Amino acid sequence: MQHTYKLCAWVCALALMMSSCGRKREFTTATTKVEQGDVVTSVTATGTIEPVTSVDVGTQVSGIVSKLYVDYNSIVKAGQVIAELDKTNLISELNSAKANLTSQQSNLNYQKTNYERFQNLFNKGLISANEFEQAQLSYLQAQQQVATTRENVKRAETNLGYATIKSPIDGIVLSKEVEEGQTVAASFNTPTLFKIAQDLTQMRVIADIDEADIGEVREGQRVTFTVDAYPNDVFEGSVTQVRQQPSSESNVVTYEVVINAPNDNLKLKPGLTANITIFTLEVKNVTYVASKALRFTPNDQMLLEGESIKDCNGKQKLWVREGSVIKAYSVETGTTNGTVTEIRKCPLKVGADVITDIVEAMPDMGEQMGGNPFMPRPRNNDKNKPNGKRP
Repeated sequence: MQHTYKLCAWVCALALMMSSCGRKREFTTATTKVEQGDVVTSVTATGTIEPVTSVDVGTQVSGIVSKLYVDYNSIVKAGQVIAELDKTNLISELNSAKANLTSQQSNLNYQKTNYERFQNLFNKGLISANEFEQAQLSYLQAQQQVATTRENVKRAETNLGYATIKSPIDGIVLSKEVEEGQTVAASFNTPTLFKIAQDLTQMRVIADIDEADIGEVREGQRVTFTVDAYPNDVFEGSVTQVRQQPSSESNVVTYEVVINAPNDNLKLKPGLTANITIFTLEVKNVTYVASKALRFTPNDQMLLEGESIKDCNGKQKLWVREGSVIKAYSVETGTTNGTVTEIRKCPLKVGADVITDIVEAMPDMGEQMGGNPFMPRPRNNDKNKPNGKRP
């Protein structure tokens, strides 16, 4: 049985070859049009919207939050009091430092008087040099103690001032991390009380660009982006910074790109995910053609009987079928995005058909083999109907 099938296949192939020999050659020509429009290349990525300037407001002293003067979305001015800590212990520390300063000042006055007296006695030769030097040393130490105590008073005053929390900038309160009565500890780090954004009408997008695309991104390039909150709105911005610091996650290296995002209508909110498109190449209103048309070159095997090829001088060419002639036109190319290429000097008009490929049409195998009596027939798998025929 296996030999029978091989023989049938060989006979079928022979019959197909004989049929093709007498069959007229047919070719399929693929064309594209010379068009006019924009040549654009873009890079897509995702990013996060955030304010251009935001400040985490904290406290450098520990204590209990006694009063809060602002809440979420409160508008604040620079220097405005937004919270206060309990000042009882801080006032006590300041008073203690002041009392110590008074004591050290009194000791300094005494040591000064004593030093002046010992100096007179030493000049008259009534006391030894050792006694005079000891009085001098006590006077210098008293001066240093007064200076140290005075710094302690300044530190206590500063800490007391830290208990009054003021806004460092004009802006809006984005978050409030504490409530009245809550204890904050500033032993190891500065606890955050509020986060204040300076101006929500000027936002930015921090986008992660893949290392394969970062080489095409430059400052000043136009950007469009959308957010899920407003799927029908397209927002615009531009690249303001390409950061050099790489970030690697799961062996994928990305670079942060900063995009300004004007937000006059306040639709954009901090934290929204933006789907961005960076236009790395934009050439407006030019004549262009599909790049594959520039890579096409005909040969004699593509010609039918009576057809000819008319070539021309030029590094870049477009080929057009004009009657029985496949004619080349020399062109000058410009920018390209890989898919389409700008044509700067083109003798062809917009809308003209140019050839991208010519391939010989293969005969339909079904038509060639359908009437061959030597081709094996499919088996009859329908056992319930006679001869496998459907009613």
